[in-house]
Order: sequence, then C-alpha cells, then structure tokens
Amino acid sequence: MCDCGAARRPGPPRRMDPALAERAVRDAAAAGLREVIPSTLGEPLLWAGLDRLVDLCAALGVSLNVTTNGTFPGRGPVRWAERLVPVASDVKISWNGATPATAAAVMPGLDLPRAIDDLRAFVAVRDALERGRAKGQPDEAAPERAGGAAEREPRARAPRGERPPGRRTRISFQVTAQEANVGELADVVRLAASLGVERVKVNQLQVRRPALADRSLLRSVAAIRRWNAAVAAMRAAAEAAPLPSGGRVLLENVAPLAEDPAAPAPRGPCPFVGREAWLHPDGRLAPCPHPAAARGELGDFGSAAGAPLLALWSAPALRSFVAAWPAHPVCGSCPFRRPGGA
Repeated sequence: MCDCGAARRPGPPRRMDPALAERAVRDAAAAGLREVIPSTLGEPLLWAGLDRLVDLCAALGVSLNVTTNGTFPGRGPVRWAERLVPVASDVKISWNGATPATAAAVMPGLDLPRAIDDLRAFVAVRDALERGRAKGQPDEAAPERAGGAAEREPRARAPRGERPPGRRTRISFQVTAQEANVGELADVVRLAASLGVERVKVNQLQVRRPALADRSLLRSVAAIRRWNAAVAAMRAAAEAAPLPSGGRVLLENVAPLAEDPAAPAPRGPCPFVGREAWLHPDGRLAPCPHPAAARGELGDFGSAAGAPLLALWSAPALRSFVAAWPAHPVCGSCPFRRPGGA
C-alpha cells in the first residue's frame, strides 16, 4: 500500500501546482509526449488542476491515463465519464474485493454496491461516447472550467485537439493482491467481465511498513501457493466469463511465482528508466516511481520548477543514470522489475 493516507509529515508539498504541471506537459509535448499520468498516489479527481490538465491534453493530442478510487467525488460517475473519456487512454479503478466485507477491509469506507452502480454508469457513458465516435459524431463533453508521471515515448499523434484515430478508452481494475483478497481475485475477474471492464491489472502488495508484512503473498511458501492457486482461478474465470462485447478480460501481472521466496524469478528490464519522466509534486524529476527515487537515493536530477523538463531529460545527471542503472544497488533489488512488483 502507499503512504498517501498517512498523517501529514513535514516536507515538500503533496499536490502539484497546476501551472507547473502545464509547463511540463507543454514542454514535453513538443518532443512527442505520449501520455500523462496525473497521479499515482492519492486521488487525482480531487486535484484542483485536473480540469486544466484534461483541456491541455485534449488541445495537444496527448493521452491521459487516470487511476481513481472509483468514488467519483464532486461530480459523480456520469459527469466524470463525460469529462475524462474524450481524452483518456485508460481509466483504472482501484478495486480490491468482490464482496462488501473484503472491499471495505482493504479500502475502509468503500460501499461496494454503490461502487458497482457508479462503475456501471461510468461504463455506460464511455460506451455511448464510443458509439457516437464510431458514427463520426464529436465528443460532446464540454469543459467546465479551465502531478504526476509523464511517459515520454515518441509516436505519431493526432492533430491538436483531436483524439488519436482508433483509440478506445479502456477501463481497468487495478488490484493489490494480498491475503485479505486472494480468495476473491477470480470473482473480481468475473465481476469485471460482467461490468464491461476490459482489463484486470494485479500488483503485489509492497511491504513498505512492518505492519504490512503479514498481508504479503510473497512472504512464505504457503502464501505463494495461495497466489498461484488464485492465478489459475483468475485465468479460468477470464476464459469462462466473456465481456459484453464477446471478448475476454485481459489479465496483467497474473502469473505463477516460484514457491521459494528466497529464489524468485530473475528480474527483467526496468519498465521506467529512460522511458518515463516522473515529476514529484514539488517539481523534482525522478527516473522511476521507486520510493528511493522520492528520497533522492538515485541521484539529483533537477526540478521542473526551475528548468524546462526537456532540459532535465537530456541533462548529464539523468543520461548518466540511464546508461548505468543496472549497477545501482536499488535497481539491482527492485521489485518493479518483476511483473506486478513480485
């Protein structure tokens, strides 16, 4: 789990100045910015700068990739869908159970029946907008008023203000696998299929505080076996439960693990370094989302608060790290180099 719900500690701001986010996006868009992720900690739909960022991404032809807790604060699911779907490539809903008790145990205060109803409403708007787009009708979601990580991987983009052709806004469940919900993961897949949620992305619980250790499915042979059994059940559920479209729910990071916690599978390449630019709320640039990067343990890569993002991206500090990251001790033991942080 993350520290976003912890008591406020002294230190840098936890919300980015919208003007800083806009400068960084404009700067990177000139070099082929592909996608903006406005938050990976906290609830982006509560950020005061999100409306302006949505408008900016639409104007620049840049995709928005949003992860939300699914409570759709302030506007409700219909108005948020109208706002996000025209520019979003993916909307990930944090979803951690198939029964009310489990969902509330992992996300305290969550009302699962209401969350399901809200998600149905969100999906219905997405589908209606997609049908209109297929008929050649423009999106009708009007701006109401005029962060995060930016993935910088050049590709052909649509003209400014237009949605890239053929792109569909995917809706995903983002699940944190742990002892509390391992027995319901297959039911989560079946629920996703019934709701029209195209992807279930599963991440292993990251033990960043001692109190979380007993929740991890990586801590023992028995826990890993429970995970492996859940993998088989999730795969079977995806095959047996089609989406309303007739397709199958895409499972991500759903793979069996070696049973010995001391001998996990070899780590793969880093999915972040050299491909993504991570900006912390105060503007500091990081090469990846590892907590060590936030603490400055990977190096000082400058701040977009004081320099253009592209200048920081091409500066010697980051280029040197990109060239030598495999030798860094943090990278050598990084769980993000295994699917789902395993």
